[in-house]
Amino acid sequence: MNVRATFDSAGVAGQINFGIGQPSPDLMPVDLFRSLSEQFIAGADPLDFNYGASQGDRRFLESLAAFLTRAYGHPAAPDSLFVTGGNSQAIELVCERFTKPGDTVFVEEPSYFLAFQIFLDRGLNIVSIPLDEQGMRMDALEDALRHHQPALVYTIPSFNNPSGVTLSGPRRERLVDLSRAHDFVIAADEVYQLLVYEGDVPPALGTMIDRGNIVSMGTFSKILAPGLRLGWIQAGPGHIKRLLESGWVNSGGSINHNSSHLARHAMDSGLQDQHIEFAVSRYRERVDVMQEELERAFRPLARWTRPRGGYFFWLELENGIDTVALRGEAIAAGTGFQPGPVFSGSGRFGHCLRLSFAHYTAAQIREGMHRLSGVLRNHA
Repeated sequence: MNVRATFDSAGVAGQINFGIGQPSPDLMPVDLFRSLSEQFIAGADPLDFNYGASQGDRRFLESLAAFLTRAYGHPAAPDSLFVTGGNSQAIELVCERFTKPGDTVFVEEPSYFLAFQIFLDRGLNIVSIPLDEQGMRMDALEDALRHHQPALVYTIPSFNNPSGVTLSGPRRERLVDLSRAHDFVIAADEVYQLLVYEGDVPPALGTMIDRGNIVSMGTFSKILAPGLRLGWIQAGPGHIKRLLESGWVNSGGSINHNSSHLARHAMDSGLQDQHIEFAVSRYRERVDVMQEELERAFRPLARWTRPRGGYFFWLELENGIDTVALRGEAIAAGTGFQPGPVFSGSGRFGHCLRLSFAHYTAAQIREGMHRLSGVLRNHA
């Protein structure tokens, strides 16, 4: 990595930083959590505050299976699920259990910038596979397989972070076939699968775990609240067994026993489904606003495709503008973004940037885009 990637947290007063990829404060369901906590405490057993089962509390796994069955339109079994401490921890655990230092991981180009550090921490060699408008290019993947034997292929199949593109149905089928033929694990980062604002999305790779070497990862961070630090892995029996053989999992019990009780009550009561509907409606409005502002002030300075789901707009700037240098100017102007090179394993996309619409209201988006357009026009 040629550019240091950092996590942009919220909280700088007055700044509208579109580099922040997390829900806005008005989408944090405080009243919902108050109600869920009261329900949980009222019926709690002392064992609910013990370590908990390593795979996850059975009631939670059953509730999650029922939720995913509804959401994905495909049966999910409790035994195919494993509780995690959110998606970053899930990626780390998958690397621990299914790779060793010196192994190769194939990663989409561009891809989630903070995953790169996890792979490098594990001593993995990163090989980039390019995307097009239908997601990871299978011709490029098959060519890379002639030169490398990956342990993992990491993909964000629905609404890729940062590009927003979605892996097509036929390419998902081909990827699953290749995972069997070449004996690699598909690490499917499916955190945006349920955040759909326009059209349909192909079936989650988590629905195909009986057909390939698939480990699907999901999280409540995108559909309920990041502070829960709660997610899940969906996989076949052999892969679940590998996860349960981890020493620290065996020692510690459930990775997130307490938060799983709150999520269980949310799913069982239907409040989780209601919150997703609410969040999707807000995000859809914010996509509209950011699209309007881009059309008004950013043409012909940039090219982009309107996202149909997820969190992000991916912009390609004209005139060879260096977005790494531009980021400092944007921060000084009270706004911000993530520069393109952090999403590349080889420092590409110097003329690109990622904007998130998730963390701000419509009014804040309009003001932030006004600030950012002023910065860009200084380079026009």
